[in-house]
Amino acid sequence: MKTGIIILAAGESSRLGYPKQIAKYKDKTLLQLAIDAANGCEAHKRVLVLGANRDEIKKTFPGSSIPNIPNPHYEKGMSSSLKIGLEYMLKFDQPDQVIIMLCDQPFVDAKILNKLIATQAKEGKGIVACGYSKTVGVPILFGKAYFKELMGLKGDEGAKKIAQAHQEDLVSIPFPKGKIDIDTEEDLLQLKN
Repeated sequence: MKTGIIILAAGESSRLGYPKQIAKYKDKTLLQLAIDAANGCEAHKRVLVLGANRDEIKKTFPGSSIPNIPNPHYEKGMSSSLKIGLEYMLKFDQPDQVIIMLCDQPFVDAKILNKLIATQAKEGKGIVACGYSKTVGVPILFGKAYFKELMGLKGDEGAKKIAQAHQEDLVSIPFPKGKIDIDTEEDLLQLKN
């Protein structure tokens, strides 16, 4: 199975007041932590979708470390970035499955991404999600059968909506630290304490 990873990092970070992609945790930006996780796992291809503050963010990581593409319509919500990333993957890489991840979950690492891939191989389910806070969420893996539905998402609808609509084809892996994401300065301070 050929696995692609799409990192969604196009948001405006309006609640933080500056691009969360460049917020630091343990001497690395949140975006660099996400790139390292994607590059360190067993996926075949990766793409990073940037939008707001793109030029500023691009200065913080080596461009050669991951293919990155712009989302000129990032104001239209997360689904627009997901579509652009998936279109790119389908055009160039033809993956059998994709993992969707964000750049604001500092505890996502290559191990958890590999666990998604391994769980799919073992269980044969079309959707493998991370389980935390009594729900499922990202990072999340979708098989090819769901690409059309992913392309049909609108606005800020996330992939979670599709996962919840297909419980019979969903398996989750426990990832309690998945609930930690960075939206505000307070989140960042709690993380560092």
